[in-house]
Parts: sequence; structure tokens; C-alpha cells
Amino acid sequence: MPEPTLFARSAEPLAARMRPRNLDEFLGQEQLLGPSKALGELIRRGDVASCIFWGPPGSGKTTLARIVANYTDRHFEPFSAVTEGVARVREIIKAAEERLKYEGRGTILFCDEIHRFNRAQQDAFLPWVENGIVTLIGATTENPSFELTGALLSRCRVFVLEPLTADHIATLVRRALQDRDRGLGALGLAIDDDALALLAREADGDARRALQALEAAAEYVSGKGEGGKGKGPPPTRPPDRLTAALISDALQKRFAKYDKGGEEHYNLISALHKAVRGSDVEGSLYWLARMLAGGEDPLYIARRLVRIATEDVGLADPRALSLALAAKDAYHFLGSPEGELALAQATVYLATAPKSNRVYAAYDRAMQAADQHPAEAVPLHVRNAPTKLMEELGYGAGYKYAHAYEHAYVPQDYLPEALRGQTWYEPSEFGYEKTIAERMAFWRQVKERIERETGKGKGDV
Repeated sequence: MPEPTLFARSAEPLAARMRPRNLDEFLGQEQLLGPSKALGELIRRGDVASCIFWGPPGSGKTTLARIVANYTDRHFEPFSAVTEGVARVREIIKAAEERLKYEGRGTILFCDEIHRFNRAQQDAFLPWVENGIVTLIGATTENPSFELTGALLSRCRVFVLEPLTADHIATLVRRALQDRDRGLGALGLAIDDDALALLAREADGDARRALQALEAAAEYVSGKGEGGKGKGPPPTRPPDRLTAALISDALQKRFAKYDKGGEEHYNLISALHKAVRGSDVEGSLYWLARMLAGGEDPLYIARRLVRIATEDVGLADPRALSLALAAKDAYHFLGSPEGELALAQATVYLATAPKSNRVYAAYDRAMQAADQHPAEAVPLHVRNAPTKLMEELGYGAGYKYAHAYEHAYVPQDYLPEALRGQTWYEPSEFGYEKTIAERMAFWRQVKERIERETGKGKGDV
């Protein structure tokens, strides 16, 4: 009689079979479940109210919700916002009311992918959460502050789950290989150290992904791969080790974690901007590549590079703006993927350029002055006088034409009287702004010399 295999015994995925049943088996989320941490204490006391679990795929949101139900002795009612709607919610609520009335037992309504509900659908939960008929536990991979209504958030506590560490993943894999009842222990498989390290790293903190890859590799070496058509080694002598090559094949291609419309979009563009501002070339290129690999519109990135050129490089390197605009035009001209190299070139240039935000800061100060003095009159001597009446009224009178003077400079006031003497732009000592600072210092010296020679004080025209 042939030795039975786990795959013949159960069609349930390994990730579902190995789901932790209690807090002792649960790995990760020490910041929530560790000693004296809020969620862990609430679960152990059986006192968990409606809440939202926000975290990446495979971090344990569903598992934790099931554990809450077990510790609180409540009925667990799973529900997916992807496949079910408000009508199903009403059915669950009705059953929960009867369960509470006749059995005295509460109900946990676990709503997976709760962010898929629109605002009206989310509001359908509110009265039942408020009157305690159900305890709502929502799971989402998206930032609740973006995706959930304020009314729902005000009634639910948000707990943030982190991706599992490589050590957590490695522990899960070892458990699955050793567990004869729920895992793969009956197959007698072992995993090479480098294969385990590869799986723990490439799973990207996702327990489900790791266990799916482990199960695929185990099926292969057990002779069950491809429907048992000879793709695996002979079933009479199955190899007892999972190699790095086998694990790599089981993992297949990893896709960049990116959502063009959600929080990750803002996280990655922020990381790109800050890496360029911080003159970190490698970081800048990595976040650029992550966004492009995730399907971001390259022209959106090009616009951000133009902004960086003006905001963070500024006049420390005036060529930065021209190069950023040229990269945008190059992408327009070449398209993808060739045009993306122009964006990479601009990114490296901006990251290695001298930095100055002095123009950005000066413009902000000038905007504040314009807001505080919105109606100051233009000085007469710098007004235009296209008509005779305007000449008679003194428009343009006393204006000094700069090119008629040595160095094409002559001191005179251009600001309204209430703002004279203000200094908004102070060039840095980096890059081209050092030259600008020297030029401005030279003009101050000329002005001081002329004032000494003419005997005119500051502010005279």
C-alpha cells in the first residue's frame, strides 16, 4: 500500500491549514500583542470592541480576527467586501440579533477588504456597531484615513500591523515542514539553509506567499507536480531536500508593491523626493525604479523632478531645471522604456547637484509680504507713463536707467515704501549661488560707495 501524502488527504491550502489558533502560535505584531500592549491585553480579557486591522497582505489580519473570536467566545462571521454586498450584511445582522437574543452570544462580523465598500455601504454598518448587535472587525491593506469614512473610523479603533520579518517567515516555514497534522511533516522534507533564507527574504513579509511557495515546492518534489505527469523526481525515491533553485522557481516573479491611487503612491514619491534632496544617489534610483516598475505614469515622476529642480536645487545649479525639463521632453519623444533612462539621468543629476532652497524660501517670504501688504502703491519712479497725463502726474519721474551707469547698476528703490529695506533672498555658499552672493555683495559695495559720495541716505532715490 503506497504511503499517503498530505496532498491526497487535504485540498485545503497549506496557508489555511497552518493558520495560528491562539496568541501563543501567532508570530509578529509584538508592538500590538506583546506584554502590556493594548490589543494583546484586550484579547486576553475578551474585551475587544469594533476595530480596523490595517496591514499588508499576509501580516495576519484574518488570523488575528479569528483569534479574537476564539478568546471572546463570539460567533465568527467572515464577510468579503469584494464578493458580497449590503444585502448579505443585513442577513448577518438579522442572524446576529437572534443569536444574541436566544443564545446570549455575540457576533464578530469580520469584513475583509473593507476599503472596497463605498461610503454609503460603509455607513450601513454604523447603527449595528453602535447598538452592539455585532462587533465589526474590518481588514484593509489601504490607509483607513483615505479609504474609510470618518463616521466609521470614529466608532472603530485602528490597529496597524507590520509585515512579518524574515525570522518570522523562517519560523513559519520550519513549523509547516515539521507539523504532521496540519503541515508537511508527513512528507519528511528538509530545506537547505540558503533556500530557507531565500524564501524568508523573497516573501516580502507575507506569510501566505511564503507558505504557498513552500507548498508548490513540496508538491514538486513529492512527484505531484503538474498532475503527476513525470515533472517531478520518481515517486519511489523522492528527494528529501528543498533547494534554493526549487524555491526560486516556486516563488516565480515578485511584483513591486505599489498602488498608484493609494497611500503607497504618496509614500514612494515622498521617498524619491527626500532621497534626491538628501543627495543619496542609490536611494533615489531605487525609489525611481520602484515607481516605474509599479506602473506609475513616468510623466508624473518627471513633473516631480522639475519641482525638485526648483525647490531643492534652485540656483545652486541653474542647469538642473533645464535638465529636468529636457528629461520630460526626452520621455515624450522616446516613450517607454528608452525614455525612462532620461528620467534616471535627471534623477542622478539632481541627487548629485549642490542644493539650495533659498529661492523657495525667498518666494515664500515674498508671498507672505504680498498677503500682509496687498494694496501698496507702486513707487512713481518705476511706473510706466504711456500717456501725457501720466507723465504730468509724475509717473516714471526720477527713474534711473541701469544700463546708463557703470556695471549696469544704479541704486534706487523698487519696493513700496512700507517694505523698503526687506531682505528675502539670501543666497547660499553652494554651487552657482556662491557666485550670486558675490555679485550681490558687489552691488551693495557700489551702493554704499555712491551713497557716501552723494551724501544720500538709505532709501533715497
